[in-house]
Amino acid sequence: LDVIASGPTVPDSSTWQDAWAIVERHRLEASLPPSIYHRLQEALAGTIADTPKAGDRAFAEAHSVIIADNRVAALAAVAEARRQGFNAELLTTYLEGDAAQAAHLAVALAREIRVSGHPLQPPACLAMGGETTVQLGTNPGKGGRNQTLALTAALNLSELPANEAIGITIAALATDGTDGPTDSAGGLVDAKTIARGDAQGLDAEHHMEADDAYPYLNASGDLLITGPTRTNVNDLVLVFVDG
Repeated sequence: LDVIASGPTVPDSSTWQDAWAIVERHRLEASLPPSIYHRLQEALAGTIADTPKAGDRAFAEAHSVIIADNRVAALAAVAEARRQGFNAELLTTYLEGDAAQAAHLAVALAREIRVSGHPLQPPACLAMGGETTVQLGTNPGKGGRNQTLALTAALNLSELPANEAIGITIAALATDGTDGPTDSAGGLVDAKTIARGDAQGLDAEHHMEADDAYPYLNASGDLLITGPTRTNVNDLVLVFVDG
């Protein structure tokens, strides 16, 4: 809570000393803007007070209540999927790590359902929540972690035998409606996404290598555009397998 929107109503556990330790660890003294360098030096000398800590009377009447989190969003998605006729379950709300690896997992789960009927019989929906990351190259294009996940999943699906890929749809989205610095929440892809992109003269592998998923998914018609939702509880990945 102390780092969400800077946590102004919650005690701050970090100190000026913590900030300076980071500067020293990464040898940033010479590259700091003068204003920041002098500010930190004044703070370390005790001229500037630290942020309020636990026990400060400023927080005597402050109370924090979590009214929504990723699990709430994921369970709501599962409930809606069931209402739409899917056999639906929540797998985890701790999905993290590389977005491309998460895409491989999503496709593997979909294949298992299609081939064996486990862990759910089609029509099925598996939900995962959390937040993945992308290691950007030196000159990244336009996109976000969910668009990267979706495009990777689309590539994986395009390489499957037709009998395994049929009826599989994978959605990856940011719950605030903004995935990376874009107007897209993420992507909604299937085994024909790559064919649609190719038909527009685009190379999916090139767009992946360039961290440029947005233009490809836009051309293939697979971007998810929801607009701002005014809430942010991490991301959702939904794996659908039709009956």
